[in-house]
Amino acid sequence: MVDVGGKENTARFAKAQATVLLPQEVFDELEKIAFETKKGSVFPTAIIAGIMGAKRTHELIPLCHPLLIEKVSISIEKAESAILITCEAKVTAKTGVEMEALTGASIAALTIYDMCKAMSHNIVISEIKLLEKTGGKEDFISSK
Repeated sequence: MVDVGGKENTARFAKAQATVLLPQEVFDELEKIAFETKKGSVFPTAIIAGIMGAKRTHELIPLCHPLLIEKVSISIEKAESAILITCEAKVTAKTGVEMEALTGASIAALTIYDMCKAMSHNIVISEIKLLEKTGGKEDFISSK
């Protein structure tokens, strides 16, 4: 692990996004059934899973510092035959929270895959990316 002992605690924020691409016929069927599959409600389940994943990032990604996360939120929106998942995370700490935001978005996307795979295995999780990071050495805002 990187030694962050000499650093000051600062307010840190990160926003990440994952995209889930569904075959059009699957997306249309999910819309008909209000994204309620045999396993349950897709979006609320993905939101809870994403939040839990963000909180456990240090257990999943080697060498990540455990953080006392102050806020994690997951938002999900439909866009044509895609689902956009955004995870925002906040912490006051000596190290950043971008891995938590990326993990939260990723776990939410994997949960959507798991809940919809009975309809098709032709689901693609793509473009997991950091959108924004503030606090620490330098801020970052994605140019896309």
